[in-house]
Amino acid sequence: MIRLKDMIARNLFTESKKLRVFDFDDTLVKTTSFIYVTNGSKKKKLTPGEYAVYNEKPGDEFDFSDFSKVQDPNEIKKITKVLRRIVSSSGGDGVHILTARAAFKPIRQYLKDIGINMSKIYVTALASNNPKDKADWIEDKIDNEGYDDVYFADDSQKNVDVTKQMLRKKDVRWRVQHIKH
Repeated sequence: MIRLKDMIARNLFTESKKLRVFDFDDTLVKTTSFIYVTNGSKKKKLTPGEYAVYNEKPGDEFDFSDFSKVQDPNEIKKITKVLRRIVSSSGGDGVHILTARAAFKPIRQYLKDIGINMSKIYVTALASNNPKDKADWIEDKIDNEGYDDVYFADDSQKNVDVTKQMLRKKDVRWRVQHIKH
């Protein structure tokens, strides 16, 4: 039988396993990339922020070709400064870029181009704007890789809300930051 004081002593000396997750578009960078939506003869373009809250209609066809590259990037320095600080202090362990984009290589190259050490940072391209997919990805990291301290930054209120809802059910320390511009 484990005594309470032994459990407390062990917890004082056990380091937490930190997961730091950043969205890409409109969180770390603004671009001129658009999602083109065609429905019949109607065509419109959506920014990543508009797409994040867009409710798909029957017959919608999406063109994500702008997202095969990081188009006219404008660094969001307030958040990349946080990313740089975390990478510097952790060496990049547990740091992830989680994006709705389908391609990860342009993101890795962009971050490398602005001087962020990409040696241990993972970029996961979900190819989905479903907020549950981001929350499920984070939950999988908690459940299967033992992360117990989570930070998540995203510009989408839907992504923030769904992730908070999931994290409230977990026995982990967490902070979710809604990035607003």
